[in-house]
Amino acid sequence: MKRNRRVKIIATLGPSSSDPDTIRRLFEAGADVFRINMSHASPEKATELHRIIRKIEADAGRPIGILVDLQGPKLRVGEFARDSAELKEGSTFHFDKNEDSGSALRVYLPHPEIFEAVEPGHALILDDGKLRLKVLEASADLITAEVIVGGPLASRKGISLPDTVLPFGAMTEKDRRDLEHAINLGADWIGLSFVQRADDVAEARKLTRGRVSIITKIEKPAAMEHLDAILELSDALMVARGDLGVEMPLEKVPGLQKRITRACRNAGKPVVIATQMLESMILAPVPTRAEVSDVATAVFDGADAIMLSAESAAGEFPTEAVETMDKIAIEVEQDANYETIVRAQVTEPEATGADAISAAARTVAGTLNLAAIVCYTGSGSTGLRAARERPRQPILALTPIAATGRRLALVWGLHCVLTSDAEDLDEMVEKACRITYREGFAKPGQRIIISAGVPLGTPGATNMLRVAFVGDTDTENL
Repeated sequence: MKRNRRVKIIATLGPSSSDPDTIRRLFEAGADVFRINMSHASPEKATELHRIIRKIEADAGRPIGILVDLQGPKLRVGEFARDSAELKEGSTFHFDKNEDSGSALRVYLPHPEIFEAVEPGHALILDDGKLRLKVLEASADLITAEVIVGGPLASRKGISLPDTVLPFGAMTEKDRRDLEHAINLGADWIGLSFVQRADDVAEARKLTRGRVSIITKIEKPAAMEHLDAILELSDALMVARGDLGVEMPLEKVPGLQKRITRACRNAGKPVVIATQMLESMILAPVPTRAEVSDVATAVFDGADAIMLSAESAAGEFPTEAVETMDKIAIEVEQDANYETIVRAQVTEPEATGADAISAAARTVAGTLNLAAIVCYTGSGSTGLRAARERPRQPILALTPIAATGRRLALVWGLHCVLTSDAEDLDEMVEKACRITYREGFAKPGQRIIISAGVPLGTPGATNMLRVAFVGDTDTENL
């Protein structure tokens, strides 16, 4: 199935979209990757969803990516005697280790690590940003805070500490179990939550042992302070704007989104823009004008993928949400300003032969107005390099490895096709021409450019370019 856009769409699965028919409709509407959120899905449910997606993939003959998003640590306050309490602005409130039910004066905080790390002056944010407190005093057993923004606080609501680096990693025991289950299923990407430092990503890398790619979710202020080191250890980044907007001033989030997007583009690694992109479509069949502009901005910035969360997982119009995102992306990419904006952000290729070849392919394709760029890729690195150049022409990534095609389904501009390796150069050219025609990217008489590694099948050895005509004979025996 040929997409008429280069940015990819990730759709989260949930109560509104867990049956085979709905998932198939989401794929047909434009979803390239499906997200399974382990905050809500059990291992058994993840297994079922994986089976459904792979069945749709087999029927469609197009690689589909699966992202399993780990829950990460969840920090919550304890129970209140009347299920909630009213915290008044200017009052003093206490967090302690007493498991008794809370009141308007205090509540149990079942996280000893917070007591160890928090300091006077640090902010405490409760219930997704609805309440805000400032620490006045902190000891091993008691935190005293002033209520800056008050309101009702219910039992078991979340607590965030944007100024505090907590002394534990990004993965809980549940996450480790879910990670191993996802790897055994054959997930393509793992979403890593609650990352504060590069060591959190390094820990996940040790556990995955190269068996799955890692998307690090940037959702905490501490992660922004270590962005370069985190990016170096990650396979991709996700701008998790919901949590980022809770822990940082809202007005800073757009600038951070652009900073993260450009850092990923410079590094040649995928970046995903997520959270509340079409939030109103949870309940309405059409988005707001502001949401359309928000999605368009991410596309103009050259993000690899844009993601739907509750819109497709729990909303009343999951298919319409994907269709809407697809239409917006197509329209933006056809805008007269799109190529200029995207090209202005492309950086110089790295000083390697493979990067130079990919940059040359983009230049030749543009100069000669070729129909498509075709790259043979085993590990996926050649496909990533081709996408990093953000060419005007479509990119076909031909690979014999299903896992590579599924992983690259997340990457900007790549149309992935599973095919066997060519035996020699003649077959390589013939196969590239035939597949480009079959997939609808070139007509007889048009030219394409092919990048590959010689000897054929050598990982990471992209060292050859070839311009070829798509002839009538290439379309035979499809």
